[in-house]
Amino acid sequence: SGVEQSLRLSQFHRDGFLVLEQFFSAEECDSMRSQIQGIVAEMEVPPHCRTEFSTREKEQLQAQGSSDYFLTSGDKIRFFFEKGVLDEKGNFLIPKEKSISKIGHALHAHDPVFKQITHSSKVQELGRKLGLERPVVVQSMYIFKQPGIGGEVTPHQDATFLHTEPLGRILGFWIALEDATQENGCLWFIPGSHTNGISRRMVRAASGASTCVEFVGSEPAYDDSQFIPLPINKGGLILIHGEVVHKSDLNSSGSSRHAFTFHVMEAKGTSWSRENWLQPTPELPFPSLYT
Repeated sequence: SGVEQSLRLSQFHRDGFLVLEQFFSAEECDSMRSQIQGIVAEMEVPPHCRTEFSTREKEQLQAQGSSDYFLTSGDKIRFFFEKGVLDEKGNFLIPKEKSISKIGHALHAHDPVFKQITHSSKVQELGRKLGLERPVVVQSMYIFKQPGIGGEVTPHQDATFLHTEPLGRILGFWIALEDATQENGCLWFIPGSHTNGISRRMVRAASGASTCVEFVGSEPAYDDSQFIPLPINKGGLILIHGEVVHKSDLNSSGSSRHAFTFHVMEAKGTSWSRENWLQPTPELPFPSLYT
């Protein structure tokens, strides 16, 4: 009902996140999973491109800054790996399909299945209910959170990586393709933490620097006791405000935690920072969410 929806929306504005269970069907989730299986099966990764993904600042700078593979992935489908899955020569120590951390960042533009999900009528309708006037899709990612090795994602705000003027124009859509539990690394949030701006930005480094990106500002020490877990069932959607603080733990379980996530920007009256790692390209300007 309309009343129920307006209550949910006020919940989103209060907390900075909103859980919508059963947003996508099991069939839609399975179609994304089988599509990604095919993409991984065909994946050819040049050894110099085997960047590992980590959100710990130093490791992040080393891993992402060591090549422009990450920086130029905004309009492509590219592969990022967990720590410890490659030997010093860049060869896989475990099967490649079990070593991959994420695939990004333009699945929504280049893959028919992910494009269809991103622009599905349900998502467009949700955008309209949220009052988005000119939403554009800026990036998408498939996240694997592999059993036993799916790394932790330390507390962060998405606007650290996707900066806009003014703030408050970035929105994440996070879709559980399998049940996400406390055991396999569900998301945790600090409710209401989206109202204090951002403390840190990841920016493109000056040309000639040893890394491609650098961090400006500092990350505050977050109080662990303020985080609440958001377990969600397969097919559920979590809406994530660009400035809400969230994290996920290491996957210590025997089951993976696949998710598809994409970010939308309200383009009306908004400027995208030229310093962001991700930039629209002539080949792929940010597509409108509404079709």
